[in-house]
Amino acid sequence: MNDMIVVNDLRRVYYMGEFEVHALRGVSFTIKRGEFVAIMGPSGSGKSTLMNLIGCLDTATAGSYTLDGLPVEELDPALLAAVRNRKIGFVFQQFHLLARATALQNVALPLAYRGGIPAKERTARAAAALERVGLGERMDHKPHELSGGQQQRVAIARALVNQPALLLADEPTGALDTKTSAEIMGLFSDLNRTGMTVVVITHEPDVAHQTRRLLEIRDGLLVRDVPTATAWPHDGVPVSLAPANRRRLPLRKMWRTPR
Repeated sequence: MNDMIVVNDLRRVYYMGEFEVHALRGVSFTIKRGEFVAIMGPSGSGKSTLMNLIGCLDTATAGSYTLDGLPVEELDPALLAAVRNRKIGFVFQQFHLLARATALQNVALPLAYRGGIPAKERTARAAAALERVGLGERMDHKPHELSGGQQQRVAIARALVNQPALLLADEPTGALDTKTSAEIMGLFSDLNRTGMTVVVITHEPDVAHQTRRLLEIRDGLLVRDVPTATAWPHDGVPVSLAPANRRRLPLRKMWRTPR
């Protein structure tokens, strides 16, 4: 089976007293293994609700969602927690690193939550993940000793340490400058080239442009599903950000992963 994500008529309704808020109004799409996808939309469009459903952080009101062959709506809370830990690697805008822990300790944390993995193996796997994102020489540094880009790479290493089927990034460049944002998107691209499925949630056209496929959400509906190369005019560069994007792409740093 080559489908990583299958979403069919997904709906999410929130109840506020007597009022109903329809955050998602029947969204359907499929993401294959190894795709690099952006889910884009303005504030209030429903993209964050969709991210929570894809990440098994919330459950749908109606519709179905299958992740790596698992029917998510049929799983109980304990199984959902296991799926989040083992199937999905999360990357967030604010990094969410433990301030008093080293980079190595932060990355090893999901393995401790998983249980059953000896300390020596947890350390070795965390070190390999940090090497993979280019931070082999920063393992003993704490977050305050790292730049914003380095902290985000620690967060990416933490997301990778359980060898997830899906890397889900929510506004991963929102707290970073332009140059560092390009480096982080370059890292995602490198990870995708190794076969990893990467889904980026963003409201920024220039971030979405660096993926391979665009899903655009507006008013709780999927309004566009196209290759990003055809999503914008002017040689495929988002109009409002074309000059900045042309300046930043040559700055992209390619991070090698161990063979």
